[in-house]
Amino acid sequence: MSEPTPRFWEIFFEVYEALPRQGPGNRACAERALGLCRELPAAPVVLDLGCGVGGQTLHLAELTAGLITAVDSHARAIARLGHAVAERGLSDRVRPVVGDMTKLDFAPASFDLVWSEGALYNIGIEPALRACRPLLRPGGYLAFTEAVWRKEDPPAEIKASFDLDYPGMGWAKAVPPVIERCGFELLGQFTLPDEAWWDDFYTPMLARIAELRDRHAGDDEALAALDRIAAEPDMHRRHAAYYAYEFFVARVGN
Repeated sequence: MSEPTPRFWEIFFEVYEALPRQGPGNRACAERALGLCRELPAAPVVLDLGCGVGGQTLHLAELTAGLITAVDSHARAIARLGHAVAERGLSDRVRPVVGDMTKLDFAPASFDLVWSEGALYNIGIEPALRACRPLLRPGGYLAFTEAVWRKEDPPAEIKASFDLDYPGMGWAKAVPPVIERCGFELLGQFTLPDEAWWDDFYTPMLARIAELRDRHAGDDEALAALDRIAAEPDMHRRHAAYYAYEFFVARVGN
């Protein structure tokens, strides 16, 4: 699979910035993960890392009475989240911030909960967990999703796709030892159900792609980029048995 071109990324963001979220997940999964944080304060101080346009950020605002700082490196995604926060009257509780996960500038022990859906892999799970650990208060929680393999010997198209996007992807059983090594106690984990891939992610993605095919009719490079993006939900429909997203919830160890 060839490296994406600048034009591809232009079309990619035209698709992804319009979606409710930029990866698998839904409100029910967020609620289930929060349920594992049994001693979370009633109004927790939360850091949402790699928030994208903030689909899960808004769920956290609905499911808690907390103060949420939502960080992403993509300025237009943060701008869209800022508009959504203002429209919902959440500006006093949700603070969208343009920032780099590798250069977090927060005081130690600032948060009760660090949350990250489908983003920590960008810097590697172990470096990410080691960066998150000092940000949490004693007894603080970490909740994150991670792409994992489910079956051996994936078809060539799946292996090629993940070799490009996440070459270090492993198995769910390999993550708990990393969590413990980084100073956390694993409280629970679960696999995201298939609807968490479709309802707020792939179904609106396919609708957006159809819309952009009309807008870019006659633009062969744009249409090729849309074909490439559409290959992902098609691959998932045919081969979801080989990979998954796993939600992990952990707590700062004693």
